Amino acid sequence: MNTIVTSREAILEVSRNLIQTQGWTAINIRTVASHCGVAVGSIYNYFGSKSDLVAATIESVWCDIFHFSNQETFPTFLSCVEWIYECMEKGEEKYPHFFTLHSMSFLEEEKSKGQQLMKQAWEHIKHSLYIVLLQDKTVRSNAFGEDFSEHQFVDLVFSLILSALLQHNYDNSVVLEMIKRCIY
Repeated sequence: MNTIVTSREAILEVSRNLIQTQGWTAINIRTVASHCGVAVGSIYNYFGSKSDLVAATIESVWCDIFHFSNQETFPTFLSCVEWIYECMEKGEEKYPHFFTLHSMSFLEEEKSKGQQLMKQAWEHIKHSLYIVLLQDKTVRSNAFGEDFSEHQFVDLVFSLILSALLQHNYDNSVVLEMIKRCIY
């Protein structure tokens, strides 16, 4: 058996593939090592425990689904929200039930780590939405003020996105119409 894995990313790629084909229960040190063609100890060189491997895999899946590349630009806030809904739908197809099941994959005492990773992913998405909103030159000049800020609007839109995730409802038509009526 090979004892060297080319990289941490190679292990995570195998882990993502296992989630796609076998589900969350396949993510454990022995199974991942077997699919990487390496000894169990090689996985421990990169991940100290199953929990660490699962956490890194979850983070990797979030990045795979919702990665704002440096080349990704959105002419409007609306186009960014459309892209997010497309990512959610593709993510659900690629990683079935990921959005509703991933935090349950942690051991009971490790749940806070999963929640922290999920919160980091959400904060990244919200921050990106906020930046796109600020750069959208088509937003009405009087759309925001003291009683209704850009941050509050992004929080509202993001809560609708989370609701869609949990309900597996990727029809964005009502959310897009609301955005149009509120800010354009």
